[in-house]
Amino acid sequence: MQNNAVILISRTDSIGDVVLTLPMAGIIKQYLPQSKIIFLGKNYTKDVIGLSEHVDEFVSYDDILKLNAQAQIEAFKKLNATHIIHVFPVKEIAHLAKRAGIKNRIGTTNRLWHWFTCNIKISLSRKNSELHEGQLNTKLLVPLEIKREFSLEDLATFYGFTKIPLLEKINADLIDSNKINIILHPKSKGSAREWGLSNFSNLISQLDKTKYKVFISGTAQEGELVKDLITKHPEAINLTGKLSLQQFIAFINHCNVLIAASTGPLHIAAALGKKAIGLYAPMRPIHPGRWKPIGKNANYLVLNKDCSDCRKSMDCHCIREIQTQEVIKLIEKL
Repeated sequence: MQNNAVILISRTDSIGDVVLTLPMAGIIKQYLPQSKIIFLGKNYTKDVIGLSEHVDEFVSYDDILKLNAQAQIEAFKKLNATHIIHVFPVKEIAHLAKRAGIKNRIGTTNRLWHWFTCNIKISLSRKNSELHEGQLNTKLLVPLEIKREFSLEDLATFYGFTKIPLLEKINADLIDSNKINIILHPKSKGSAREWGLSNFSNLISQLDKTKYKVFISGTAQEGELVKDLITKHPEAINLTGKLSLQQFIAFINHCNVLIAASTGPLHIAAALGKKAIGLYAPMRPIHPGRWKPIGKNANYLVLNKDCSDCRKSMDCHCIREIQTQEVIKLIEKL
């Protein structure tokens, strides 16, 4: 395995998935320090990918899609990649990598199109695995002669999140250095089962206002969905739709705790070493065994029961049954 390899990591889905993929870059850099890491992702994840000191270059798949077919091939050729790792399988990207002549094309055997586009195929089934998503990603490194097993504690050391943006003064002034600053992120853009606004309302009511300062975060669209919560609790600072992703990352880095379902902000907070508390439904494959936050101060809550009632619905009573006091106990414990 040449140390000067140019390795293209392809993960073009959501922020949380990207965060759990970034330790791969750190691991590659440890074993192949002279290699170049290029990350192919969506534009809206660029600021997250940019946090890692292990990623040398970001390539926008959104921008590539704007090109005609031949220009797409030429764009891939110009990367001079020696390897591509299809962490998130996309048929079009797999065909593009082959047409561009990338020599080593790594994918899993359980995608039919990989049999025609990848010359290095790994047998890997995520759905029924007992491993965490972050650990499953590392299985794709075996062709790079990186064959060791990584614990979740190991993975937490490979994020390389050192390129954190500065927090603007107008946002920094919102933080109370004399209190524990907690971000509540109630919504998930439909990517996870949610704890429910009534539970978040109860949590805000029960938190000691002399000890905690509470912020409610989310997109502008999510702000509309949680406006009743915001109106009911004027003591909580409304951040919905008010911060760019860069500034939100910087804000998380200056706070103490973030509480959310299995969402991108939860995984960002965990990677930054914050007290990230994830709220989960006890249902495979969305259970915490697969998707819990990875970080030295990360934790989660889930009911110890079987749950399948909401398999075809986003309305999950099992996650809503997590008690407010359990969340508060975990905040105080952390």
